[in-house]
Amino acid sequence: METRVAVLSIIVEREETVEALNALLHAYGRDIIGRMGIPYRARGINLISIAVDAPQDRISALAGKIGNLPGVSVKTAYSEVKAGE
Repeated sequence: METRVAVLSIIVEREETVEALNALLHAYGRDIIGRMGIPYRARGINLISIAVDAPQDRISALAGKIGNLPGVSVKTAYSEVKAGE
């Protein structure tokens, strides 16, 4: 199956959703290349970047589930390079 490389940029504005977000990321752990989280205490938010390599429909499903969490925003940027190129 063809995979894509993408970065999910996540902003968490409600701390009570962090546990649910971490559960989602754990469930998709096989697709995650790396993760960086930055707590921005001055604004009371968390900024998270997740690099993934997975089929596009799986990336979209993860982004959709993350975006449905209350107080969480997510945007996805895809690489143009596909597996095998």
